[in-house]
Amino acid sequence: MLMLVMALALVGPLLVSLHYGDGAQYGLLMAGVVLVAIGLFLRNMVGRNATYELRAKESFWITSVAWLVVPLAGALPYLFTGVLDSFTDAAFESVSGFTTTGSSVVIRPEDMPVGMLLWRSVTQWIGGLGLILFIVAMLRRLNHGSLQLYAAEFSGTQQRKLHPHIAKSVSRMWQIYTLITLILTVLLVLADNGWLESVCLALSTVSTGGFMPAQFGLVGYNDLTISILTVFMFLSGVNVALLYNLFTLRWRQLRVNHELMIYVGIYLFASVSCAVAFVAVGNPMVPSLRYSLFHVASTISTCGFYTEAPLVWPFWASAVTFLLILCGASAGSTGGGIKLRRLMTLALYLRNYLTRMVHPNVVFTVKIDHKVVPGEYVNKIFGFVFLYICFIIGGAFVLTFSGCGIADAFCMAAANISNLGPSPLINSLGASLDYALLSPLAKWTLAVLMLAGRLEIFALLAIVSPSYWKRR
Repeated sequence: MLMLVMALALVGPLLVSLHYGDGAQYGLLMAGVVLVAIGLFLRNMVGRNATYELRAKESFWITSVAWLVVPLAGALPYLFTGVLDSFTDAAFESVSGFTTTGSSVVIRPEDMPVGMLLWRSVTQWIGGLGLILFIVAMLRRLNHGSLQLYAAEFSGTQQRKLHPHIAKSVSRMWQIYTLITLILTVLLVLADNGWLESVCLALSTVSTGGFMPAQFGLVGYNDLTISILTVFMFLSGVNVALLYNLFTLRWRQLRVNHELMIYVGIYLFASVSCAVAFVAVGNPMVPSLRYSLFHVASTISTCGFYTEAPLVWPFWASAVTFLLILCGASAGSTGGGIKLRRLMTLALYLRNYLTRMVHPNVVFTVKIDHKVVPGEYVNKIFGFVFLYICFIIGGAFVLTFSGCGIADAFCMAAANISNLGPSPLINSLGASLDYALLSPLAKWTLAVLMLAGRLEIFALLAIVSPSYWKRR
């Protein structure tokens, strides 16, 4: 069914390609036919007499395989249209799109056929919503299996449902993101941008993907466009449940949500402190403040957009940027990173632990939003953070082995597992970061990091552990 969904998603880029006559229509059509053929074969032959009851073990398997197979299948349009001539590059671009990372091996996106430019952004929007959620919404016969898949998709976080029925909860998520995307598209058009350009930017912003339609990012866009994107990047880093409350005018839920308060506080502190640091080294005040607001929103939401940086870049801005890369957005958003809710839970646990050292008879519990966090979830967070750091170190080691410098290797590893992609830190420091020049080993390493970040590690590691395959 995911193959059929991808084929359906190709209709928009195909129509745009036919309208502009960019030459990519034949490749897009061929890719669509292949995906339909694969989808129908799997559904009618292999999937015949399939059962619809899933256990947790099977749900992890389906989630992991879907996130491996779909991005690889999404590489077909790049190959059939000739935009990229190697499977490694096509797979890297597709994985980057579906995982909403935004790292790109396309040197000049503005020279791509417009149909393929739209396809890049569509893959990010689909990936931002979550591949498994398409199955949950369409296969109503899954019953309890829907809950298992929903849990596997959000294996590393506690995602709040928007409705008691999983399918309706997923439907509401789609409605929210679709509405936000439409609003952003209209605002970008009103800000004197073209329709196609506005659609691509809106799809990449709401998904916190970061694919940009030009080689030098958002350099040259007017101040109104930058301001609009700043607001929507910030919103895209907020939990979808809170966005639902915002659009349904349930504002009390926003005021009592601790994670949202921390998210707003971090954003304001990082923006103001970076602006002060820029001004302190001789940059003008107003452009520094405007750039800081944009830069911090792009980084904490893991969108990865970048524009022309101030002439002098202070160390403080570099340190804040790297911390924001690791921190990431709110749990339940399209953003990546470790996620604020996890960091809040760890901070509260460590505070309680230090207090017990002084007062050993005092009993503490970890509470967020006035609700007790289960001890099992706290243990899972410790495991996740440890594995997250291990993946960064391991990925950086392989990147240095493939010829990258140590600083660039760590920045790229952290940025790609956080699904940030085009690291604002590296680009703002003036380094020549070109993913197209990386070796195939480096590209596949970064692709694995992207998948690990999007799957939140546990689902990916589950299927490669020997205990997973033992019969119970």
